[in-house]
Formats: sequence, C-alpha cells, structure tokens
Amino acid sequence: MKKKFLSYAICWLILLALFHVVVFATPNEIGGVSKFVGGFWVGYGFTLAAFLGQLACAWFACKANDSRKLFYRLSPVAISSITLVLIAVVAILCMTIPQIPAWIAAIVCSILSAFVAISVLMAKSAAEVVSKMDEKIAASTSRMKELTAKASVLMANAQTPELKAETKKVYEALRYSDPMSNEGLSEIEAKIASKLEDFERLVVAKSQSEAATAATELLALVNERAAKCKLLK
Repeated sequence: MKKKFLSYAICWLILLALFHVVVFATPNEIGGVSKFVGGFWVGYGFTLAAFLGQLACAWFACKANDSRKLFYRLSPVAISSITLVLIAVVAILCMTIPQIPAWIAAIVCSILSAFVAISVLMAKSAAEVVSKMDEKIAASTSRMKELTAKASVLMANAQTPELKAETKKVYEALRYSDPMSNEGLSEIEAKIASKLEDFERLVVAKSQSEAATAATELLALVNERAAKCKLLK
C-alpha cells in the first residue's frame, strides 16, 4: 500500500507544483489591474482544497488490502480527479481575469465542490456495499469450494481406473453443484462432508466395491442438496 500511495503522491506533488507555476508565473498585473483581487484567492483556496480532497481519496483507495477492493475504491478517485481538473480550470480563469467578481468565483467553485463531495460519498458507500456483498458471497461459497477441491485431489490420487472413475463422478457432481450456501443447507452439507471423508478412506484403502457404494450415497446427498437449493431460492 505504501508503494502505491508513494508513487501517486509523487505525481500529485508534480501536478500541485505545476499548478503553482501556472498561477504565480503569470504577470501580477493583467490589463493594468492586479490579479490578486477579485476571485484570485477564492479560486486558489478552492483548488488547494480540491487537491487535498483528491489526495485523501487516493489514500483511501490505496488502503485496500487486495486488488478487488482497490478496484471498487477507484470510483471516488476518478470522480475527485475529474472535479479537480474542472475546479483548477475555473480557478485559473478567476485568478488570471481580475474582472471576474469574487462572488461568482465562490459560487461556481462551491457548486463544483458540493458536487464532488456528494459524488465521492455516494461512490464510497456503493463501494463498501459491494465489497461487503463480495465478502458474504465468498464466505457462502467457501464450504462447497473446499469440498470440491478435496474431491479433485482425491481423483488425482486414485490408484486404479475403477476408483478414478468413481472419484471423477463425485468431483464433477460437486464441481457443478450450486456453490452458494446458507443456514438451511448446513445439515445436508455436513452429511456430504462426512460421507466424503468416508469415501476418501475407502479410496485410499482401494476398497473398490465399498468405495462405489459410498460414491453412490455421496451423489445422492449432492442431488438432495441441489433440490433443497432450488426450494430455498
């Protein structure tokens, strides 16, 4: 996270320095009028605030501990970046055209600032909701993924063609079953897990007939779970 933010902060400092060069390198008087009147300081203040707000959004995004969360948090960064450009353009116009009244600069910059604040808050809330949904889905599918992975390893380690055929049936049944789980399926899933352990012991012991029987019982449990999944949806 520190490396991501450090790279971004360097770019941010370069743009901030460029903004100050554009603002203060222009003549102090334009058309015989000092540029430090009118909307100059209003535009300057709003632009600095926009820069700081954009940096805060980037910090929030870089705090993500995985790429998926980082992706969800990029929306506030994008919104704040676009609005920063708009505010900077308006501010530079206000700072280089002394004839623009301060109240006009204040109103325009306030509207843009309010827009970005509301948009960023909404994007942040949406990102948090989606992230929580992903976490919930990951937790709900973890048990079936674990059973499928176990069946895959068992199929790879089967010692005879007959046992490999039985393990393949079990693996494919688990692989193509609905991965979503809930409390209503906990009992049947516990039975599947227990039966899979029995099946594993029989495959390791090379008990062909008993393993075939266990596989049939296991497939019946998987089908029963599939029926319950449909009822619970």
